[in-house]
Amino acid sequence: MEFQKDSSFFSGRLKSVSFAVKGAVKLITTEHSVMVQFFIGIVMTILGFYLHITTTEWLFQTLAIGLVMSVEGINTAVEKIADFIHPNFHERIGFIKDIAAGAVFFAALTAIAIGLIIYVPKFL
Repeated sequence: MEFQKDSSFFSGRLKSVSFAVKGAVKLITTEHSVMVQFFIGIVMTILGFYLHITTTEWLFQTLAIGLVMSVEGINTAVEKIADFIHPNFHERIGFIKDIAAGAVFFAALTAIAIGLIIYVPKFL
């Protein structure tokens, strides 16, 4: 079966957006680590409204949530591809997966730092 590319700018973009939304929904509804990060993002958003954070704080908080969710998605894709290519344990596949998980760790540490910078002064 040959892939038929949509040459229309508008309908092509609309299809791209629909694929992206479908992927985001799959990510949030099937991956436990993403479910946890999504829940934390919702809690932080509610907390932001409750504590009336500034526009600048909203920008950093939104960026941090988006960063973590995006890197989690990339990590999940790397893991799924690695498992598809080599379903059994393999040291090199494990190394690749560990690196992808390390990227999530850096994003999460960044988000935690941003959260602490925004919220600790509000509770002191």
